[in-house]
Amino acid sequence: MTTRNGHHEKERATSATDYVAAKAHETVDTIHERAQRAEREVRGAAERTAEQARQLRDQYAESAEEGLKRATSYLESNPLAVVGIAFVAGVLLSAMLRR
Repeated sequence: MTTRNGHHEKERATSATDYVAAKAHETVDTIHERAQRAEREVRGAAERTAEQARQLRDQYAESAEEGLKRATSYLESNPLAVVGIAFVAGVLLSAMLRR
């Protein structure tokens, strides 16, 4: 790269390389910042979703426990009715399985 000015051509090539390198670094830094922001948003969404799942689990556990308590209470209050219902259910199931 020798011209009339000699070093001017090398200086231009060096400054162009430095310019491209600086722009590349800026681009990488910008992408890095955006990726960090996106990661924070995804982590936040995951945490919110996990919390909602825990709340639903707790609600369903409470509901199941309440249903079990009601069933147990009914069984204790009406043992003969429960035996009768079980007998009828057994007879019906047996009749359906014979066919």
